[in-house]
Amino acid sequence: MPVRMSSHRFDELVSDALDEIPPALAKAIDNVVVLVEDRHPEEPDLLGLYEGVALTERDSTYFGSLPDTITIFRDALLDICETDGDVVHEVTVTVIHEIAHHFGIDDDRLHELGWA
Repeated sequence: MPVRMSSHRFDELVSDALDEIPPALAKAIDNVVVLVEDRHPEEPDLLGLYEGVALTERDSTYFGSLPDTITIFRDALLDICETDGDVVHEVTVTVIHEIAHHFGIDDDRLHELGWA
């Protein structure tokens, strides 16, 4: 049975996960906004999504671009969790996974590192 959680509490967990990023890496995050939505409209089971240009791919044409976005999908995450502790863990993994994409780390490498 999915966990029930207020949107405010879920947002706090996303914020807490962002706070777990080591300061040196947090300083390197550039031009990114983190959003929380209920579900991805086309892929309802998607947990998170990075949309933008990874730091490793940016060049001089990137200047002045709109912010990249990381979207965390609350309902999809809650659906796969059975306890509040599961939610904390899955939110943290998902946030780190999407931030890794911002740094140019692809899914294959994330799987190798245990951040699938």
